[in-house]
Amino acid sequence: MFESMTLLAVAATFLLAGTVKGVIGLGLPTVSLAILTVVIDLPSAMALLLVPSFVTNLWQAMVGGNGWTILRRIWLFLLMATVTVWLGATALTRVDLAWLSALLGVLLVSYASISLSGFRIALNMRQEAWAGPLIGTANGILTGMTGSFVVPGVMFLQAIGLPRDMLIQAMGMLFTVSTLALAAALKGNDLLTGELSIVSAAALLPAVIGMVFGQRIRQRLSEERFRKVFFTALLLLGAYIIATAVSGAA
Repeated sequence: MFESMTLLAVAATFLLAGTVKGVIGLGLPTVSLAILTVVIDLPSAMALLLVPSFVTNLWQAMVGGNGWTILRRIWLFLLMATVTVWLGATALTRVDLAWLSALLGVLLVSYASISLSGFRIALNMRQEAWAGPLIGTANGILTGMTGSFVVPGVMFLQAIGLPRDMLIQAMGMLFTVSTLALAAALKGNDLLTGELSIVSAAALLPAVIGMVFGQRIRQRLSEERFRKVFFTALLLLGAYIIATAVSGAA
């Protein structure tokens, strides 16, 4: 059973992660994993994000009215990002978890660095056709190994030039199917216990409260300024995870 202080840390983590998602439209799995892996092991952290991630991202995926348009365009990317999660998840029982935690840290640092630099790539329709399945495959494998849904999937969605509202809805769709695939992969590897499922369900409440609070903050705070603070913090936290994981594996 989780100790009371650990449960408190879980609740505070999802409150913060939900707030971030409410402000910028993403970040709940990223923030929750980045913080929880400092407190508990990576597979348990991945299991805890399942219910809050699924509910909040399904909500995001359903809003916008462009679902069928987006699905027709990126269905193959989403399919590959889903069916390859199990492949990455096999590493959870075969690879030293310290190295997988380090990989998570590398993804967080990379994502934060790219976002802070303002670097953007653009793909035309011809490039999108072949890049989608390849990037979806990479995203699925990395999701299974680390629980992070973002790299390189979100960068692909940005690169194909989706308008802002469609981009946010498309990210919700990617995160929703990735969460479902991750849940199946964790269950298949006996890494999703009844206790973890209960705590994950309980974590939904602080996540939703944080998301609503974040949406209110969005109305008062410059999103650009918040993004800079968020990605700087993510960069530092990712570096800390790498250092901790490498020292633990040494």
